[in-house]
Amino acid sequence: MARRIALLVITLITVLLGVVAVPLGLLAASQDRHDFHDEALAAAATVAGVAEEHLDDHTTGAPLAKATAELRRSGDLVAVYDGSGTRVAGARAIPGASPALIRRVLNGSGTYQYSSGDRFVVVVPVLRDESTVRVGVVILSRSTEPIDHRIAGLWAWLALVSAGGLLAAALIATALARWVGQPLGALESAAQRLGAGDFEARAPAASGPKEVRRLSANFNRMAARLEALVAGHQAMMADVSHQLRTPLAALRLRLDVLSQEAANHFAEELAGAQDEVARLSRMVDGLLAAARAENVTAAPATVPVQPVIKDRSAAWGPAAEEKSVDLSVLALEPLVVRMGEGHLEQILDNLLANALEAVPAGGHIKVSAESAGPRVRVIVADDGPGMTQQQRRAAFRRFVSATPGGTGLGLAIVHRLVTSDGGTAELSDTPGGGLTVTLDLPAAERERAPRRPGVPGAARDLKQV
Repeated sequence: MARRIALLVITLITVLLGVVAVPLGLLAASQDRHDFHDEALAAAATVAGVAEEHLDDHTTGAPLAKATAELRRSGDLVAVYDGSGTRVAGARAIPGASPALIRRVLNGSGTYQYSSGDRFVVVVPVLRDESTVRVGVVILSRSTEPIDHRIAGLWAWLALVSAGGLLAAALIATALARWVGQPLGALESAAQRLGAGDFEARAPAASGPKEVRRLSANFNRMAARLEALVAGHQAMMADVSHQLRTPLAALRLRLDVLSQEAANHFAEELAGAQDEVARLSRMVDGLLAAARAENVTAAPATVPVQPVIKDRSAAWGPAAEEKSVDLSVLALEPLVVRMGEGHLEQILDNLLANALEAVPAGGHIKVSAESAGPRVRVIVADDGPGMTQQQRRAAFRRFVSATPGGTGLGLAIVHRLVTSDGGTAELSDTPGGGLTVTLDLPAAERERAPRRPGVPGAARDLKQV
């Protein structure tokens, strides 16, 4: 923004100088040349007045010789011709002054002015006193070098003034752009940090124009209010977690004690109560996980995909073996995504847990990842019962589950985490039957991926296909 402001001001000053300086220079140069031509014409007319006395009255030629000598000393060339076209005084030859031109002037063709190289030539008639009778011709040739130097100096002066104006405008525009742009840049940076989860981010509100300072102050108040709201919400979640889990644990313990001492005809009812308490505990845990996912504020980081997939698949391997489900990881290329720390692990845990609940014994779960331009595509596919089209449309909502007894929170958590990191999640049918979950995550630079010691070794027991 600062650069655009500076360029805009410099462009405006350049256009202004072009509109003012160039016409001014052209006007001044034209006026100087006009004055130069008038002076040459006046000098020629003066010589013509002196020559008229000599040619008409046949007086001595001393005044005429003196007049031509003065002009010659100043660098002019002057020649005087009588009515027959014969030179009577002055220079022997003047460029462009031909006998035909002299005759035209003597015959009443008017005054001539023309340029010959670097000289300006004026041809004026010598008129008899108080009549239009032409008794001779005066030709004056004056060098244009002085006026050319003068005009060149005028343009140089205008160029110097314009350059000075542009330099001053550039300095002022740069200072103005920095004065306005730096606070806005700091405000933008603070907004980015706040959006990335840094609730302590604040914008400097002591510099820049009044409007920018007021905007920064309003942003800081908003950030402080948001920080307080999030902190309060997180504290409330911690309190709810503690307050709900403690009585549930106590209730489960009491039911366990009762089941050991109860008669056989009460055992089935107590077992059902224990199952409901366990289901309630899972639902509480799921609700807390969903609430945390909806208020996720983790700053994005570079996360290597391959080690995380292998690590989480290895962690769920025993559960898959217990259900006789084949959990495999397809050959992976080294891909890196940019998302919140721990999000990919939580996403995979929910997806694998849902798949293991849905896939019957002898089924298969496959996890893979591939590059898709600026995105990384993570795919979890199973050959379980799958979902209908209507179920897939509602699967990312809370408490919607296609598995009997499920809480319906796993896919909701997955969707919230993926979208908070700038990715997308999509459900589709697996070829041959089953459900495929496709995650498109923002890719990151591979060379900046952090090392995760110990993770690859945990996945050595996985089957590679």
